[in-house]
Amino acid sequence: MGILYSKLKMFHFPEKLASLPLENPEVLPPLHIRIKPTNVCNHNCWYCAYRRENIQLGKDMVLREQIPEARMMELVDDCIAMGVKAVTFSGGGDPLCYPHLAVTARRLTDAGIKIACLTNGALLKGEIAEIFASKGSWIRVSLDGWDGESYGRYRGVSADEYNRVMSNLSAFRRSSETCLLGVVIIVDADNAPKVYEMIRQFHSLGVQSAKVAPCFTGNHAEENNAYHAPHFDLVKEQIQRAIADFSSDRFEIFDSYYAQLCTFHKEYDWCPYIQINPVIGADLNVYSCHDKAYNLDSGLLFSIQEQRFSEAWLRNKEQFFSITPSRQCNHHCVVNEKNRMLIEYLDLDRRHLEFV
Repeated sequence: MGILYSKLKMFHFPEKLASLPLENPEVLPPLHIRIKPTNVCNHNCWYCAYRRENIQLGKDMVLREQIPEARMMELVDDCIAMGVKAVTFSGGGDPLCYPHLAVTARRLTDAGIKIACLTNGALLKGEIAEIFASKGSWIRVSLDGWDGESYGRYRGVSADEYNRVMSNLSAFRRSSETCLLGVVIIVDADNAPKVYEMIRQFHSLGVQSAKVAPCFTGNHAEENNAYHAPHFDLVKEQIQRAIADFSSDRFEIFDSYYAQLCTFHKEYDWCPYIQINPVIGADLNVYSCHDKAYNLDSGLLFSIQEQRFSEAWLRNKEQFFSITPSRQCNHHCVVNEKNRMLIEYLDLDRRHLEFV
């Protein structure tokens, strides 16, 4: 198993990179689209950024919205025709709550588009589990509790839900050799002492990837850093110990705990990643990124409620340059480091490239 998490994947698509520079941009299809098919969720996690009033992510989200089946099929057809490489289903809500996910996934993979999913795992069973086991590239399950009582407390569900999710993970792992199964451990003050034990448990279960990431308590880096400061060293020590004890070519541990804290400030004035990995919400709006989803005032690129995605993508080129990160994106950003690398790459003086 090669490296799963990397900021360098985009450099394998030179044609797309060559289309991005500000001085002569060319509109090519996005490489990867994140689709939020539904805002319905069967869990109620206390830290969910989409449902906390003090966090900007999801502030304009309508909880019961979902993409109608006919519009989803139209969107799938556009992805196929445009040559989109991959689609990740995420929330909003939990994608496995979307009633048309199975037919959507089949149509995408039958056309050669790779699919992935972020889920709580409670519905990872039956037909949809079979489809992802045979046709999916990866599934990542979010986890926080370490037993039934803690899991139920985190998510507002019964304690029995924990065992059901663990059973789903185990069954999925046994059923698939091709779809990578990963987990993300969302760290807060309560589970911080349990990180090593949780990684050990998932390693024993046969999970192939474990990502450790912080919960977010607000829009400002200072607030989040202050929340995590009392247990920061404890978590880092456990991650390093787990890497030493469990990491192998069959089990990757990705430390995202430090990378997502520090500062949210951006020093650059355009976001090339908008053209690489946009987000389509359950409201049929296209957003610049995951961290501005359901922000109509600052993240909306265009609506596809009354137009096809393929047509809107071509006719709204100016929107790809409408967001100034140094002014409008001083919040958490999953592509910040990728943007910084990409902008440096595009700004290199080509007269000096040979002096490597």
